Amino acid sequence: MQNLTKINNTFGDEKVIDACSIFGMMNLNGKRFSAKDPIRAIANMHDRGNGLGGGFAAYGIYPAYKTDYAFHIMFLDRDAKKKTSRRISEGFKIIYEEEIPTQEAKVTDPPIMWRYFVEPKPSKLENLSPDNYVMEKVTRINTETGKAFVFSSGKDMGVFKGVGFPEDVGQYFCLEEYEGYLWTCHGRFPTNTQGWWGGAHPFSMLDWTVVHNGEISSYGINKRYLEMFGYKCTMQTDTEVMAYAFDLLMRRQNLPIQIVSKILAPPLWSEIKTMKTKNKQALSALRQTYGSLLMNGPFTIIVAHEGEMIGLTDRIKLRPLTAASKDDFLFLSSEEAAIRLVSPMLDKVWSPRGGVPVIGRLLGPVPEVTE
Repeated sequence: MQNLTKINNTFGDEKVIDACSIFGMMNLNGKRFSAKDPIRAIANMHDRGNGLGGGFAAYGIYPAYKTDYAFHIMFLDRDAKKKTSRRISEGFKIIYEEEIPTQEAKVTDPPIMWRYFVEPKPSKLENLSPDNYVMEKVTRINTETGKAFVFSSGKDMGVFKGVGFPEDVGQYFCLEEYEGYLWTCHGRFPTNTQGWWGGAHPFSMLDWTVVHNGEISSYGINKRYLEMFGYKCTMQTDTEVMAYAFDLLMRRQNLPIQIVSKILAPPLWSEIKTMKTKNKQALSALRQTYGSLLMNGPFTIIVAHEGEMIGLTDRIKLRPLTAASKDDFLFLSSEEAAIRLVSPMLDKVWSPRGGVPVIGRLLGPVPEVTE
């Protein structure tokens, strides 16, 4: 029987202050490319991880099903798969389903992996948008039994993650056979939580994905705030709140990233007091309205969704982030060396300011940096 074994951190209580590796690579003209270079780049930061988690998010990989929601689901056992498949067929038209292709690799206790391409049944939507209906159903699957977890649910994209070093996870899922215009990658070094397949990065909701280096010490209050909007944190890792926060703020509340960055990584109150009246009023209102979504603690994240990749750090930049561009490619990485491995001659390299997002948009400038 397959299982979702939780593996304790073999490094005990030892802290590695800037560990975990993140990498993002996007072609801003939408040209699709294989996972070869992203895998090489994240493997170059091998020593930042400890083998308890690796993963990838890829966009543009399902052109034949680009209008359908792609559910990637991990199952504890065959009975959970049977019950979940029945639940999906009740609320969705299943266009196609299959076991996710895998091959031998150095990963630990892989669960059953399945994917479904689905459309919500119109009769089930009632007053919900298709996206909100999918969010509701994904949340229900993830909380009902503890034996089935939807870890990817967007359109024309997919998350692939597990327990192992990222290069081994990439091999396991045969990722060099896929092509996408945007790839984000993560190598994990968990110190406060156990390593397990659901707890690996990226975390996602619909097509929003997050990879994270750092520690969210405000997880408790962030989690309780998000639960008021129907989200449930089931993956036992602090980063999960980041994915739901972006889904809430940018998809459901339609806020721009310039505002969202000031909610998640706001200036200190002491800084706000010294600002001009207009900025002071706006930032004070954001902190009062969204105080429970402030992400306290060190973090660097790469956020992606359809047509966009965003890099963001905490205000005092306690975790590293390097940005670079070459022709129509934008790169974000924990280390410049990983970028130069796949693109030695760069047009521009810089270290983004803390709390200031780096934004790459499909068919947009190369790249856009917004304060």
